[in-house]
Amino acid sequence: MAAEILAAGGVQVDLYDGMPSVGRKFLLAGKGGLNLTHSEALDQFLPRYGSRRADVAQWLQAFDPQQLRDWVHGLGVSTFVGSSGRVFPTDMKAAPLLRAWLHRLRVSGVRFHMRHRLLGWADEGSTALRFASPLGERSVAADAVILALGGASWSRLGSDGAWVPWLQQRGADVAQLQPSNCGFDIGWSEHFRSRYAGEPLKSVALSVDGPVDGPDGTRFHQVGEFIATETGVEGSLVYAASSLLRDQITAQGSATLHVDLLPARSEEWVRDELARPRGPRSLSTHLKSRLGLHGVKAGLLYEVVPRDEMADPIRLAGFIKALPLRVVAARPIDEAISSAGGVRLESMDEALMLKASPGVFCAGEMLDWEAPTGGYLMTACLASGRVAAAGVLRWLAASHEGGRA
Repeated sequence: MAAEILAAGGVQVDLYDGMPSVGRKFLLAGKGGLNLTHSEALDQFLPRYGSRRADVAQWLQAFDPQQLRDWVHGLGVSTFVGSSGRVFPTDMKAAPLLRAWLHRLRVSGVRFHMRHRLLGWADEGSTALRFASPLGERSVAADAVILALGGASWSRLGSDGAWVPWLQQRGADVAQLQPSNCGFDIGWSEHFRSRYAGEPLKSVALSVDGPVDGPDGTRFHQVGEFIATETGVEGSLVYAASSLLRDQITAQGSATLHVDLLPARSEEWVRDELARPRGPRSLSTHLKSRLGLHGVKAGLLYEVVPRDEMADPIRLAGFIKALPLRVVAARPIDEAISSAGGVRLESMDEALMLKASPGVFCAGEMLDWEAPTGGYLMTACLASGRVAAAGVLRWLAASHEGGRA
């Protein structure tokens, strides 16, 4: 995105990528359907960015969700809004969009240099960079540099966080990289793990208490689905709460989420159904016939609820409506969909240029912000690229005629 804005501004752009081809992470993001953005109104959209809401709001002034859709349409790719409000290309695929985008960039004069792995700075205090290339190590000088190096959640695609120490050497304040949109470990019994690992829990609600010192005792509460894994839980509903769970584990050693197995039913209704006589039928059969609870949902009850409380309709109804699951660790960062942490925005100006290293700009996931899945990551990454590119154009205009980035 930055390259497109710079090329349109008359700047010679050279794009370096450590991979054999451009956009591999973009293609991976679209493997199950490329979620471009979300259709919800901005007053609902912006809170997804948590403590960085105000900062991301500034980026979205340059490129909001509707402008992103318009940009996609301008590349000849139509979009649609799914039932969840998420926005996708009509064919759900990333490759046609990427091909059209790369064609536009090449026509505009952007030069691509593949298999160039960034090693750091070529000269102390300059914007020159060192790369490991197929022809050996080389140095590249530029009037301005935009770094879009990702976080640390996709090391096989180059996002390995190796940039942290040499960016810190330039005076950047970097928050520790942590997993985001990730799964969590619980430690199931062998019985539950062997029978239910990989099973989805659908039409449930997940709640998480806010931090002990959190504002207004805020809570996370959302309806959706997640998956029981070999070690714990993951999936869209868990990802949406991952930042809260991760931070609580860091502060307290563990975190507790509560699962409502029947969010469409009241606790009173559940209690009344459980209290109906079951005669010779087993409790498992009673749960299935009266409440529709069976499979992994019933298995989760037996995994968590003490046996003596399973026979008490009042206590069991409470568990069904708020089943506590204690998570003890986030999954490793390289398994996460995205990462939190990165270059703190306080060490950058509004154009995303490092205050301690003029002419060096940063964009995308390597910045210190995070968001849940649902198109929020893609939207903010693209918007930050446009902000950085606009900053480069102003920087070059103020210090040079023309320029190379």
